[in-house]
This record gives sequence, C-alpha cells and structure tokens, in this order.
Amino acid sequence: MKRIFTTCLATAILLSAKAQEPDKALARVRYTFTHVTDTTQKDKPKVENMLLVTGKNASVFTSYDKMNQAKNMQMQIMEQMKNQAGNGNVKIEVKSETKAPLTQEDYFFFANEHKMITKERVFNNYLIEEPAPAISWKILKDTMSFSGIACQKATTHFKGRNWIAWFATDIPFQSGPWKLNGLPGLIIEAYDDKKEVKFEFAGLENVKETNATDNTDGEVKIAAPSGGVSSVKIMGMDISTSYLGTEIKLPTNAIKTTRKELDKLKTARDEDPQGFMQAQMAANGMQGSFKTNQVPRPASKTTNKAEINNPIEIEDKK
Repeated sequence: MKRIFTTCLATAILLSAKAQEPDKALARVRYTFTHVTDTTQKDKPKVENMLLVTGKNASVFTSYDKMNQAKNMQMQIMEQMKNQAGNGNVKIEVKSETKAPLTQEDYFFFANEHKMITKERVFNNYLIEEPAPAISWKILKDTMSFSGIACQKATTHFKGRNWIAWFATDIPFQSGPWKLNGLPGLIIEAYDDKKEVKFEFAGLENVKETNATDNTDGEVKIAAPSGGVSSVKIMGMDISTSYLGTEIKLPTNAIKTTRKELDKLKTARDEDPQGFMQAQMAANGMQGSFKTNQVPRPASKTTNKAEINNPIEIEDKK
C-alpha cells in the first residue's frame, strides 16, 4: 500500500500560487440538493444542503453540510488537544454523526478564463483542472419569482440530462450550482426533466466585510498552557471555513493532479482508511495515532455500486 501512496504523490505536481488570482466574494446562495441516486428507491433520495459563493469572475460550489461537519470535527480536535496538552504523542479520535455520504468535491468556476477546477481532499488537497463545459442554453420567455427574485427560464441538454434552469435577470453572475453555468444571470434553481436531480433555492445573502471569516485552511486555534492562543495545523482533514470569507480562492497548499491518479489514491484510502491515514501522517513527519470510525470497503465487493445506479452525469447513448 505504501507503494501506491508514493506513486500517487510522485505523479502530482505542486500548483503554482500564481495559477489563479483570488476574486472578491459578493454573494452566497444556499440550495437544497436532492438526488435520486438509486432508481429502485426513488422515495429515498439523497438530500444535502449546498452553498455557492460567487463573485464577478469566480465562484465555488460546496456542501454546506460538509462545512458543518468540519466545524464539528474542529471542536472535537480542539477538545482532545486541550486535554492532551504537553503530551508528545497526541491521540486524536474523530467521530462523525453524518450517516449519508456528503459531496466531497468542491467546484471552482472561473468565467473569464472559462476554467473549471475540482477540489477533492484525500489527506491533502488535490485539484483537477479542465476547461469549463460549454453549455448550449435556450433562453425562454417564461418568468417566475423565487423569494422575490425575478427569474427567467432556460433549458439545455447537459451531461446526459435535460435541464431546466431559472436564472436571475438582475443578478449578473454567470455562476450556478454544480457545473451549471454560462447564463446571463445567477442560476437560482435548476432540475432535470425527470426531477431526479434538483437544486432548489434556499436563500441568498450578500457578503459583508463585517461578518466574514477568513480561516486558514486546516488550522485550529487552541488555548496555550502559558496563556494566549496557539494555532495548530491539522493535516489530512478539511476543516476550513474559508468559503465564508471575503475571497474566492484556491487552497494555497493544493496539489495539481489527474483524475486517474486521484482515483488510485482514493481506492487505497477506501480499502484501509486507518492504515492510509497513518501512512500519510508518517510521510508528512507527524507522530501519534489516528483512529476513525469509517468502515473499510474491500475493492472486490460491489455493494456500493448498486446504491448509485443513477449518477448526476449520464453518458449519452450513441
């Protein structure tokens, strides 16, 4: 397994800090994401709270539930580190109350550069860069209001599905949930014609300098024994709340890689979560032990595949 870790890390390329300039965050949009992942159980869709942070050029789409889970992890870590202050061999045990799998990908969209960058966390932050999908929208005359926001209808065929989107004519951002973008206004709501995938509007707020928090990615603050506050870098866990800050920016410690190499790394992690984390900690010069309540998933079993027979992206039949 160590050979797999080494190979994956060796093929990754450190992303230059100059690759993409940060953009000022102007608005945050909340969505309720509903996805019928298993067509044999349409009455049990996946439901998740999502967040879109957008500026004039850039936007990032992430799981709001994942951010709340991260806050819970941060509290657990802070409490355990506080209780083990002065111990040279810190033991951290993280428990998650979320049973349903959360969306792990964060989607960065850069309109001027027509670029899409997907961020995933597999101990480290990894970035996969690709051209933003060119979506051929048909704008219709139909209008509707969502919580007082005037919207216009648009339709398209994208990633194997027929999509209906409602965009805000008075909010001139090209962003939207997931990979949906390119309309002359912010996408407020979107769903496919079978209603198997829905992004329903749940709220919008302007970003204010006074209530924004720019937290450093992966860093927690704990009270020092001598008084004051110390910052501790926690590697391997996505505990950042930087998406609630005033800027939209890629993580500075990210590694640029390919989908193929990242999939190899994820397979190794899923086969032995605790062994994977321990090996990664050792590779980064960290001492101590890590315990997780995640159950290993043998690669030979296909039980999980039956649960997701209806992915959000469907290959078009030729």
